[in-house]
Amino acid sequence: MKVIDTYIEGLKIFELDVFGDERGFFVEKYNESRFSEYLEGVSFVQDNLSKSAKGVLRGLHFQTKPFKQGKLVSVVSGRVFDVAVDIREGSQTYGEHFSIELSEPVFNDGKWTWQQFYIPEGFAHGFLSLEDDTLFSYKCTNYYAPEHDAGVMWNDEDIAIEWPKLDVDYNISQKDKNHPSLKQLKNKQ
Repeated sequence: MKVIDTYIEGLKIFELDVFGDERGFFVEKYNESRFSEYLEGVSFVQDNLSKSAKGVLRGLHFQTKPFKQGKLVSVVSGRVFDVAVDIREGSQTYGEHFSIELSEPVFNDGKWTWQQFYIPEGFAHGFLSLEDDTLFSYKCTNYYAPEHDAGVMWNDEDIAIEWPKLDVDYNISQKDKNHPSLKQLKNKQ
């Protein structure tokens, strides 16, 4: 397994060891002892799976204290444009975002590849489904708590995420359309 640190502290990309050939593959999706080398003190308590049509945009979500969540995300089938926004007060990268395209395992140049993305507590997270029937999987470090569910506006001009243009309209829930801007959120904290 290869681990890539991003320019925002705490965000990590895991390139998993995938064993296979043109017939298919085997991958160890999660092994606590291996991941704990890179995610010290992190433990996961809940696994989630969502299915999205092309153009579905989910986010930017986070949970507030005492139910803050870290997430280890991956795509089981399809592709997404995945985004994490630093909302940690006092962080040097507060308000900055990191984006990555994640896909199902891919066979290319005689080799299988697959990536997972770790997003620690203190980040808002969202993704745009780039294909129909995309299955998005994520492990969480805390349980879902509806009363602590929060978000940031997906198209906040101050965050300036360049979401990919698609041949379909974005499909965004009413709840996600009504999240506050980062400035509004900061004024509430």
